[in-house]
Amino acid sequence: MHATIHIPQRPATIVDRSDVVVVGGGPAGISAAISAARNGASVTLIERYPYLGGLAAGGMVLVLDDMVNGLEITVQGICTEMIERMRSKNLCVVPDENDRQIDQRDLPESWRRWARWGLFDFHTPTAPHPICYAAAFDPDGFKQVAYDIFSECRIKLRTHSWFSSAIVEDGVIKGVVCQTKSGLEAIMAGVVIDATGDLDVAANAGASHIEDTFILTTVSRWGGVDTEAAERFEFEEPEAFKALDHEAKRLIGGCWSYWWLKTPLPGVIWLNCPHMPKLSGLKVEDLAAAEVEGRARMGRLMEFARAKLPGFEDAYVVDFAPQTGVRQTRMLQGEYVVTKDDVMSRRHFADTICRGRDYYTPYRAMLPKEVDQLLVAGRHYSATPQAQKSSREIPPCMAMGEAAGIAATVALNAGTTVRKADIKSIQKQMRAQGADPGDTPSANASYLEAAE
Repeated sequence: MHATIHIPQRPATIVDRSDVVVVGGGPAGISAAISAARNGASVTLIERYPYLGGLAAGGMVLVLDDMVNGLEITVQGICTEMIERMRSKNLCVVPDENDRQIDQRDLPESWRRWARWGLFDFHTPTAPHPICYAAAFDPDGFKQVAYDIFSECRIKLRTHSWFSSAIVEDGVIKGVVCQTKSGLEAIMAGVVIDATGDLDVAANAGASHIEDTFILTTVSRWGGVDTEAAERFEFEEPEAFKALDHEAKRLIGGCWSYWWLKTPLPGVIWLNCPHMPKLSGLKVEDLAAAEVEGRARMGRLMEFARAKLPGFEDAYVVDFAPQTGVRQTRMLQGEYVVTKDDVMSRRHFADTICRGRDYYTPYRAMLPKEVDQLLVAGRHYSATPQAQKSSREIPPCMAMGEAAGIAATVALNAGTTVRKADIKSIQKQMRAQGADPGDTPSANASYLEAAE
């Protein structure tokens, strides 16, 4: 236990008012802000870092996946729009459509062509996994496209603003207070969308939630890698590759099956590792320890790779991600709590408003029970820890954000609360925007929830 002191209350200057205030400029928050603005709302987005993109850009999670059900693309809308905009800048790579096959054992050349981009369905039980619709992208490309759309939509952007507290009156959130270089600043809102990833707003407002941990990662990029030589060694000398790859993974101390993947920048790879369990993304001490330990492990890996791995002889560190890779912290316990069985059995809901790979997200999982005019969108939505681990990838979170932005405007236009927003109207507008709300279940949906 630590000693405590009492800090006197300080006034906050009201600096802005908007119909919708989004807290968190990661993938879900970006989508929520764009969606609300395109539906006529005045929108302010608040972000603690100096850039947009969250873990996609600042955390350098440089593959957008978990967005197909076989050959069906289930996450579209703003997510696929951003993919296409990045592709137009040559900062994003998507597999050729004719290479997206169900069984790569029949097409080994397409597996070799796309595997080191990470553009495959890793959820399938056997390998090689099928190449699927997914996107490998450049982090600055993600930021730039987000800025472009924000400018087009005239979204008010307040970066360098660290969320401090929620303004709640009689169970209704009225706005938020942020700590900035100018002191405490208040931004008032008709609807607040918590897209912080850690449930910062909802937890502070008094919403029920739980806490859990998964793994932390200090993601990095290396340059000077001859990826053609590295892939040639992997595919043409498999036994020698397997032995060296095993040693590399031992040095990393925890990683996915592919510890390095290609990026749209020639000679630049990204490393979504090391995995460091038993550390909390809510504890300063653990976050600091992860940064130090992660860099130490990757330093040892670099020394080994330069000495032993073909293609890595001239490798060097380009950068480490400015954001620590945090996957799970606080999770809302809202009007409905999504379970692992819901995700794995592909349960369909009457109030589904977005989809992931082959699972559905009910609107109720975005609604805190205790606070009105507050929506939650992102990896901190209402789910069990086991369900969240299978449904936290970036594209599904973007779909959730897009739905949240629509829901906010549907409620405001109807003069009602977000809790009473018309589900059919949300679903209809999702489709109008090119997104898939999941209202029509796929053939492999295991069972249907009767409409209430």
